Amino acid sequence: MNAFDSLPQQLTRRHFFGNTARGIGVAALASLLRPSGLSAGANITANAAGVVHPLHRAPKAKRVIYLFQSGAPSQLDLYDYKPTLIAMNGKPMPESLTKGQRIAQLMGQPLNCVGTKFAFKRHGQSGAEISELLPHIGSIADEIAIIRSMHTEAINHDPGVTLMQTGHQQAGRPAMGAWVSYGLGSENNQLPAFVVLASGFGQDQPLLTRYWGSGFLPTSHQGVEFRSGAEPILFVNNPDGITPQIRRRLIDGARDLNALHLDAVGDPEIATRIASYEMAYRMQSSVPELMDLSQEPRHVLEEYGAEPGKSSYANNCLLARRLAERDVRFIQLYHRGWDHHNNLPGDIAKTAQAVDRPTAALIRDLKQRGLLEDTLVIWGGEFGRTPMNQGDTANGNYGRDHHMKAFTIWMAGGGVRGGVTHGATDDFGYNAVVDPVHANDFQATILHLLGIEHTQFTYRFQGRDYRLTDIGGEVVRSILA
Repeated sequence: MNAFDSLPQQLTRRHFFGNTARGIGVAALASLLRPSGLSAGANITANAAGVVHPLHRAPKAKRVIYLFQSGAPSQLDLYDYKPTLIAMNGKPMPESLTKGQRIAQLMGQPLNCVGTKFAFKRHGQSGAEISELLPHIGSIADEIAIIRSMHTEAINHDPGVTLMQTGHQQAGRPAMGAWVSYGLGSENNQLPAFVVLASGFGQDQPLLTRYWGSGFLPTSHQGVEFRSGAEPILFVNNPDGITPQIRRRLIDGARDLNALHLDAVGDPEIATRIASYEMAYRMQSSVPELMDLSQEPRHVLEEYGAEPGKSSYANNCLLARRLAERDVRFIQLYHRGWDHHNNLPGDIAKTAQAVDRPTAALIRDLKQRGLLEDTLVIWGGEFGRTPMNQGDTANGNYGRDHHMKAFTIWMAGGGVRGGVTHGATDDFGYNAVVDPVHANDFQATILHLLGIEHTQFTYRFQGRDYRLTDIGGEVVRSILA
């Protein structure tokens, strides 16, 4: 008789892997739904702990509000004043800068300098130079750290947004908010850890849902889009004739069936599905109260320029503050309307007016409530605009093409040193020449402020350890408080 003949059937190869899979599935369910494990008949709650536990360092920020300006704002008309470019207006751009370089839609066309027509003014004790288009943001100059030396490899919108949001131009990787949700977990079991709000107008570069997707991470970490109107979250409201009691019984029945399936096959995504049903049920009561801006005092609404019941960037900024108060981990705003290839002077003035006042109001409001200290606020787009003209220049008009070699973003709160400017571009605003900051450096800095060492924060997928910062990333230490 072979010594192995006496082994129990459960230890055959098939049963070994089957039982292992079930163990993984149960562990996933426990981690997603109840930190201390599930007990029979227990109410399911959200997981408060992420996988980075303990944190790699003491965090300066607990949450992020990312004010993403989709379409690429012109840094040369907003934050990066270039007298030389203005003086060279209409003259050829130096060939030493442009020869052999990637130029989006200007390839083969005359490359003539175009300086801004807008005046710049120094603001605050820091003396930061900011355009007349952004007087309210100018008033908070001492609260923000301006990075004028951002650069990227992406020259078109979709790969540009994808890189800034996921760390790589290739689609399919997790968004930054999904990484943060996965790493840090949630501090509010009534709302998702990663919430998305969208607004904007203009040429309407599309906002793809994968910009806030979870990629290869568990789908419980993907962003949840909140909308204005009667149904803030699609498919969460009960259908006609379904009471909350009936809904609860349906969810309990589906949970029990899914738990049986999870035990049989061990697929962690089943645990995610159970968690999503429970979260949807809780959001039926938490979201309407959250979205009701009419609860805010009139002076707060006026400060933001918010109007309850309407869809706007101003409303979304106020909602971002309300989400921060409720400890939502990552709040992502998208505002469209910055893709100014033609008629830039007229169009950028409209877009700037829409975002200027609410952005400054958000910073002041967070500070007044004691939230700015541990809330990291970010303002910026996917790349910049060219110092060369695109389009008609008659009557003071001009446009700007996509520019990946230099653009500006700013950050505030959450461990950032206010009133500083990092980096610089050349006299034409063409290249970042002093302390360049790549998109992956920007992402490494965000994780650092949240207490995460980006090189140690990985997820194994298809045989490779992936991270938000891909294979790059250096923390921008000069802006740290």
